Order: sequence, then C-alpha cells, then structure tokens
Amino acid sequence: MKNIHILAIPYPAQGHVMPLMEATRCFTTNSLKVAFVNTEFIHKRLMSACLEIDCPSDLMQLVSIPDGMEPCDDRNDLGKLTKAMFQLMPTKLEELINDINKNDDEKITCIIADCYMGWVLRSCTEDEY
Repeated sequence: MKNIHILAIPYPAQGHVMPLMEATRCFTTNSLKVAFVNTEFIHKRLMSACLEIDCPSDLMQLVSIPDGMEPCDDRNDLGKLTKAMFQLMPTKLEELINDINKNDDEKITCIIADCYMGWVLRSCTEDEY
C-alpha cells in the first residue's frame, strides 16, 4: 500500500489555521503523515505558542513559506496580503512540494487547501497528486 502524505495549507488568518490543524491531527492519529504549510509569519507565532499548547505529533511536519510581505507590513490588510500571496506563494509552494517529493517514500499524495487558497489546487496538475 502506498504511503499517504497529506499537504495541508490554511489561509493565514485567525480562524483558519487552528481548525485545519485540528482536522489534520485526526489524520495523524490514523497514522497518516501531514506536511502542514503556514506562512513564515504564522509559523513563527505557532511555534512560540507550541510551548503553551499540545504540539503536533511526529507524523505532522510544520513547514513554512514566505507570504510575499515585508516584516513591517500590516497583515490585517487582507487585500494586500492576498495580493502578495498570489505573487510569491505559488512558486514557493511548488519548490516546497518538489523538495518533499525528492524522497520517494515521502511524496505528497493528497492536498487539502483552505477554501480561500484555491490557487493551490489550480497550480497542481491532476496527475501529480
């Protein structure tokens, strides 16, 4: 049986990251591997919070890609954030997937994207995943 490796990517806003993380934790309890992708900004916040909450299991890898904004930019400006994400994140996500897929036993077999991250599914071809 082929190893199942899920890539999950939430929209980087309050109310999107933690619900998807909770859903993917259910997959890890059933021995499925998950690569959970956040923006670098959200990833840093999540990692500091891991000291206070129950961190993901060994089957969940927390990874990050840049969102295209400068550190001082206001990420509460969702229009600006979304525009920056569209410009940079597709390329960075493709690089991340290619890096993960270098190991035949670790290849991504399923992608779960937040409904506001539809570009993720459009940038992947059907025969890849």
